[in-house]
Amino acid sequence: MKEQLNLAKEKMNKSLKSLGNEFASIRAGRANPAILDKVTVDYYGVPTPVNQMAAVSVSEARILVIQPWDKSQLKAIEKAIQASDIGINPTDDGNSIRLVFPQLTEDRRKELCKSIKKYGEECKVAIRSIRRDTMEKFKAMKKNSEITEDDLKDCEKKVQDLTDKFCTDVDKAVAEKEKEVMSI
Repeated sequence: MKEQLNLAKEKMNKSLKSLGNEFASIRAGRANPAILDKVTVDYYGVPTPVNQMAAVSVSEARILVIQPWDKSQLKAIEKAIQASDIGINPTDDGNSIRLVFPQLTEDRRKELCKSIKKYGEECKVAIRSIRRDTMEKFKAMKKNSEITEDDLKDCEKKVQDLTDKFCTDVDKAVAEKEKEVMSI
């Protein structure tokens, strides 16, 4: 029983962390190296993340500088960034690549808020799915006479409380990210 609850809590935590990673990749008008986490470059036949083959730093609030350790990979990194869906054109000065983040328009901010809400809702769906799976395991345990009816009710209440707590955490994270996007 206890291990099922802990497993459910661990899975819900992973869903919340995943939401945080999604939020980090949302371009909110200021330079954030996390936006490059999903960009990979074909480095001698191996797809390699940009942050593993270059120094990525924020030189100004809206400028990201990428300095590859192997200068011959400059063009490959530039092509990978252009092919990705981050929507920023890189500029190459021969030694490094600069990404200049444009100011957000009001329409773009509203679009970002919609996608933030969508990510939040997807996270809640994942959390509820974990709840459902855990409840089914407890019901199977009851059916096999491993736990009593009272234990089942107690476990269902604990799982529901855990689900409510994580859904509240998701709502807080969504509200914080929306506030951040709208205030930039």
